[in-house]
Order: sequence, then structure tokens, then C-alpha cells
Amino acid sequence: MAIALLLSMTSPGLAQMTNIAQVPGLSVEQQARNSYAKGQFTEAAQLFQQAAQVYQAANNPIHQALSLSNLSLCYQQLGRWDDAHRAITESIALLNTIKEAKLDKSLALAQALDIQGGLQLARGQGEAALKSWEAATSIYTQLNKPNRVLTSQTNQAQALQNLGLYKKAISLLEPALKLPQLSTTNPEQLKPLLEKVAATPETATALRTLGESLRVVGNFPQATLILERSLAIANQLQLPEAIALTQLSLGNLARTQISLSKDSKTPINPQVAINFYKQVAASATPDLKVQAQVNLLSLLVETNQLDAAKALLPQLQQNIATLPPSRSAIASRVNLAQTMIQMQKQPNSQISWSEIAKLLAAGVKQAKDLGDIRIQADALGSLGNVYEHTQQWTEAEKLTQQAVQLGQQINAGDIAYRWQWQLGRVMKAQGKIESAIAAYTEAVGTIKSLRADLAAANPNVQFSFREAVEPIHRQLVGLLVESNQKDNLKAARDVIEGLQLVELDNFFREGCLNGNLAQVDQVDKKAAVIYPIILENQLAIIASLPNSQNKAETKNERDFRYYKTAISRQEIEKLTTKLEGGLKQSTILDLTLPLLQQMYDLVLRPEADDLAASQVETLVFVLDGVLRNIPMAALHDGQQFLVEKYSIALTPGLQLLAPRSLKQQRLGALVGGLSEARSGFEALPNVQQEVENIKAELPSQVLFNQNFTNSAIQGGIGGASFPIVHLATHGQFSSQADDTFILTWDGKIKVNELSGVLKTVEISQDNSLELLVLSACETAAGDNRSALGLAGVAVRSGAKSTVATLWRVDDEATAKLMSQFYEQLVKANQTGITKAEALRRAQLAILKNPDYQAPYYWAPYVLLGNWT
Repeated sequence: MAIALLLSMTSPGLAQMTNIAQVPGLSVEQQARNSYAKGQFTEAAQLFQQAAQVYQAANNPIHQALSLSNLSLCYQQLGRWDDAHRAITESIALLNTIKEAKLDKSLALAQALDIQGGLQLARGQGEAALKSWEAATSIYTQLNKPNRVLTSQTNQAQALQNLGLYKKAISLLEPALKLPQLSTTNPEQLKPLLEKVAATPETATALRTLGESLRVVGNFPQATLILERSLAIANQLQLPEAIALTQLSLGNLARTQISLSKDSKTPINPQVAINFYKQVAASATPDLKVQAQVNLLSLLVETNQLDAAKALLPQLQQNIATLPPSRSAIASRVNLAQTMIQMQKQPNSQISWSEIAKLLAAGVKQAKDLGDIRIQADALGSLGNVYEHTQQWTEAEKLTQQAVQLGQQINAGDIAYRWQWQLGRVMKAQGKIESAIAAYTEAVGTIKSLRADLAAANPNVQFSFREAVEPIHRQLVGLLVESNQKDNLKAARDVIEGLQLVELDNFFREGCLNGNLAQVDQVDKKAAVIYPIILENQLAIIASLPNSQNKAETKNERDFRYYKTAISRQEIEKLTTKLEGGLKQSTILDLTLPLLQQMYDLVLRPEADDLAASQVETLVFVLDGVLRNIPMAALHDGQQFLVEKYSIALTPGLQLLAPRSLKQQRLGALVGGLSEARSGFEALPNVQQEVENIKAELPSQVLFNQNFTNSAIQGGIGGASFPIVHLATHGQFSSQADDTFILTWDGKIKVNELSGVLKTVEISQDNSLELLVLSACETAAGDNRSALGLAGVAVRSGAKSTVATLWRVDDEATAKLMSQFYEQLVKANQTGITKAEALRRAQLAILKNPDYQAPYYWAPYVLLGNWT
């Protein structure tokens, strides 16, 4: 289970008047302030209560209200939440009885609203806190107090974070700090702008809050600069709490990057995060110290530094036991328990399930007393997880059901899906398969509801794709296909396609598939759609075939079939890695043929007879996981390659951008190419011939070498109508969006920028981009999910169809194949053959050339999206 990184909100300061006259009760109030500053909250509470009574007797409602507001703060520090609520409610009600407009009244009311917002947020009431702070901001604006306005806006941003609305928090703080839109600002441009931000306690807090939101949405370079500036201001002004909070944020930033780099070729050294956490633990207040230690412990466990984790645990347990009940203290308990669960699974663990259960049971009670439903749901679900591990199924089911219900009660989908998943596992373990399917289906539905704003969700959602989101989908598919019932097979198909879309959203950190959509099954009646699904101990295949019955009521129905081969996920990944390496390196057919036949036996052999009987002409694959890195055209049945029998296309899901047939429009292409070495990439001398061949086949505007720049592409597209864009240049596909790009003369077009570069296609002469061709790209070496980047390019470009290469081929062979492809496209414009068939004929032409028979030369070309 992913551990949520603990954040700490800034403690609100005591309410006060800026110019205080000598009034009765002032000496008592000053004593109260001194006690509060020393951390003597019980004594401070008694003194503020006395001050409020003195002010009431003196008929001074404003100072009485201020004392009540500060009394609420004392009660918050003591964990007396109901008393804190009564005190602040009385303060605000008292101020609202003052009819005449007074500056002192307005200032007191704004401060009371600030304190009320802090209380509401501490109790998990994010929406109520946001409203309180919006009202406070409005008053401070009227009073022309810019520092307090910024503080209140920062508080609003923290409420938005609590609600999972990180992008809104960023949009609020950017103008508040007079910063540009950071998502489109180069880090080098940002540095001088940050130096101009005034060094005040308020800006230090606002910058830290902004940096935290940037971390969550994945803008790491900007987050680093923002947090470093916040720390510099805090150090300059000697603000100990602000220093510790920002160090904690920098530790969390490094920790997030460590977690994301686990599967990469160059994982990040965890020592940076460890050092920040240790600095906080050495110097901060007890609450912050515990937060840092909890985050440090989970990092040590995640990076397998178990001896260090075991040494830290007793000290952390002792520290956490001394904390008074508060939202952050309970969150620390829950996070500690979740890390202890991970530690308990290790060999020779000295941790007992009972001590974890006791820790969580105390957290459940404290969260219930606090009235924080979100933390209560997390504590209950984690306790249910303990009983799941100890196989006490009845108790596990009861606790998990409660966690699910609480998560749904507050519409907290980012935590609800985890407990719905757990409930599904618990039900399955008891043999309650229908109930398990229902719980898993609820979890998938919750994740689907989070898709539209995945990047703005809780960090647990965004960064737990591999740990939670993907297993949920696969485990549900496993349950559905075993029934082999048509409705369940259709449901399994929908679930695996939902996974594909969530994976793309996770890749881009935002919802990515919009526009005029058409159902895959309805695009082409002569196509079969094949879903190979990698489960833990089998390769499941769902095939959607044209219905063989000719009855009017069933002619639009599809025939769903389920096939399976018993094989472990690890064996599939091993075969795929070996085959991918062989295809990219070997120009000798005999060396890869046995592996291609083995892959055919897994993916196509089970349904081959049914495909033949259905008389389909095109196979459309919705490929799963590592299978995306293998060109299906090259699979071999022992007699011939698959491309010799069928046209082949790929799609990331059930819905496609609806095309306009090339036959219905005048063909023309914008062609960009690089033949010279640029930015460390070698020359592609045959690109010039490739470009000339295209010009010979259809009207073209060419941007070549130094003319092939980002701005020239945009200008070229805007100046004419091109249904086709062909880019003959280096490019790389990766599982990380930042490492997926296309090379131009003056730099790189990253996948997230691609839509901006090509967007003028959609508006130039009301035309749309029907086909994007990338003829010299390759998937990143050592990245078994790199083909995800190819799907990302296909989606982000806005093109209805994309032709690209899985590896970079001899550019002479590329020139020949592309020439054949465009020759077939011109014929397709006249005869109506599909784009998939045009690509197939071009590949066959190369395949028949004795010099290029090996799949290395012709197989990497794949068609994604609409194939018609």
C-alpha cells in the first residue's frame, strides 16, 4: 500500500489588535499570551477565559471576542475540539451583533474566521474551512492589509490541498505571489522571478504551500526552486518553524521522486530525502518531529534499509505516544501502522500484529472523537488490513465495510477505492465471488471518477498506479473472465480498457482522451478486436468478433470469446524482453523466428480457428503491458507472418477519434525531416530521399534541416490544409512523459507540447489531422513500458491515426517502405482500402525484398488509432 506523505499546516497565530489602548483585562490577556508562547496551553486557556469575562463586564465586545478566539486556539492545541468549536462560534456570533461598522470589529472578525478555518481544517472539514478563509480574505482586502490577504489565500490553498484540488491551489497562489503560470514557465526563467518575491514570513509560507502542490502534480523542477526560495527566506528571517516545515516539504519532494524512479535505469539516491527528514527531527516541535520520523521510517522500509528502520521504530513509537490528539497526530499513527505492516512482512520481524492493531484502534477512537471522518476511514481500513493479513475474515470484512461507507459519505474517492479493493480481496478469500466482483467493480468505478482530474487528486492516487490501480483492474478481470459469460467478458473488456486510459492519464498527469469518439467495435465490421490480458498466472485473451448470425436484431452485436494459456506474468515478461532485444538487434531471420512462433502460440494460436471462421480482414489489438513493445505483424504461425494474412492496427482503448476517410478529401502532407546530426543524435542521410519520395507521391510542403523548427512547424501547419503530417526525425518513446520527445533542428518537442505544436491543424481551414507519421523513432532502451510513450504521442497529437516505429531502422529501408506506404495511400484515396491495409502492403513489399526479409527492417512500423 502506498504511504501518504504527511504534510503540516502552519499553526495560526493569536488574534490581536494592531494598536491596543490600555483597557481593563489587558494585563490578564498579556499573561495569557505569554503562557501560550511558552506552550503552557492549559494555563493560557484559563487566562483567556478570565480575560473574556473581564471584557464582558467592561462592555468591550471586540476584545471579548478576541479572547474567545484565542481561547479556541488553546483548546485546539489541547485537542479539546468541541470546546474549541464553542469558543470560536461564540466569538463570531458576538462580533456579528455589533451593528456599527468599525475597523476594529472587521479586523477581529477576519481573525476569528482565520481561527475558525484552522479548526475546521484540523477536523477534516475542508470545504467549510475554505469558505471561512474566503470570507477572511475578503475582509483583509477591504482593510488593505496585503500580508494578511496573502496569509488567508495561503490558508485557502491549504484547504484546497485537503480537498485534493492541487491545481486550484496552484492557480490561487500564482497571482497571489505575482508569479506566471508555472506549468509553462521554464525553470531558468523562474529563478530571477523568485528572487523578486519579498522576504516575509507570509511569502515563505505561501511559497512552501505552492511548492507542495507542484510536487503533487509532478512539476518537480519548479517545485524544487519554489521550496528552495521558501527555505532561503525562512533562514534569512530566522523562522525555526518555517525552516522545519520547508525542510519537511523538500524531503517529501525528494521522496516522491525516489518512488517514481524505482523502475527507471537511474533510480534517485534516497539520501537527500533522509537528510532533510533528519534535520527536521533534530530541531522541530514534537508534532513536526514525529511527522518527519514517520516519513523517514517509511522511506527506509521502501529502500530496504531495514536495520536503520528497526533502530528508529522504538524512538518513534515513544514520541508518537506523547502527542495530544490532533489530525496530524492521528495521521502519523495511521501512517506508522501502515509502515509497520510492511515491516511485519519481512523475515525475522519482531513486530506483532497485535501491537499494530492497538495503534490503529487508538487512532480510530481519536479520529471519531475529533469528528474527522477521512482519518477515521483510513484508520478503520488499515485496521481491517491487519485482520486481512491475520485471516480473521469476519472482522476484516466488518471494518473494511465501515471504511468504505465513511469514504463514500464524504465523497473521498481517493481513499474509498483502496478500501473497496480491500473489501473485494476479503470477499474473494471467503469464496464470496459475486460480492468480490461487486466490490472490485465499485473500486474501478471510483478510479474512473477520479480520471478527469487524476493529477489534482491526493498523492496516494497519483503515485500508486503500479501498487494499487493496476492490480485492482487486473484482479477484477481475473474474476470476470473465469465465469466465461458474455456479459462478464464484455465487462472484463471494459475494465482492461479503463486501465489503459487511466495509465495514459497517469502518464500525462491529466485526463487525455477527449473529442468526437467512435466505438471500436462499430468502426469496421470486418475487424476483430483482440485483448491479450496479462494476469498473475495466465495470459487471458478476449476476442470481439463480428456476430456470425445474420438476424436483424443481432447484426450489430459482437461475439465475445475467452481463451487462456496458463503462464506466469514473469514468464511473459521474460519472453517479451528476449524477443524485443532480438528483433531490435538481429537482421538474421532464423535467430528470432522461434521466439516469434512462441509468442504467436501465446497470443494468436488459441483464437486462430475462430478468426479464420469469422472471415475478418483486420486484427485490432488492445495490447497490455510489456506486449506493447512487440510488433504483432511479426508473429509467425510456422508458415507465415501474421501481416501476410491480416491488416493490423493497435488502439489504446474501445473509443477512437472518429476519422474522415482520406477518400473524401484532397491528400496533402506537411513533411519535416532532419538528415544532419543534431543534439548528440547521429545523421540520417537517407531522410532526404524519403522526403523526395513523399513529394513525388502527393502535394507536400517540406521543412528540412535548419527549416525544421518548432515555430516553422506551427507556421507551416497554419498556412495550409494538411490531413497528413510526416516527421522523418529522431524521436524517443518512454514510460515517462518528460523522456518522450521528437527532435527538431532547434530542440525537442516533448509529448506534452505536441498538441500545442500541432493544434493549428484543427483550426486551419477547418481541417483536422487525420494521419501523423513518425518514421525514425524508437522506444527507450531498458524501459519495458516505453511503448506507453508511443500511445501517449498518438493521443496527445490529436491525430486520428498515427504510424510510428518501435525501433529505429536502417534509414534506407525506411525510405523504401515509406515510399511504398504513400503509393498505397494514394491508391486508397481512389479505391477505399484502409490505412491499415496500405501499411500492410508496404510492409509486404519490403518483406519480399531478399535484403530486408528479417522483421528488423519492416516489423517496427505500427498503426495506432483509427485504421479505416
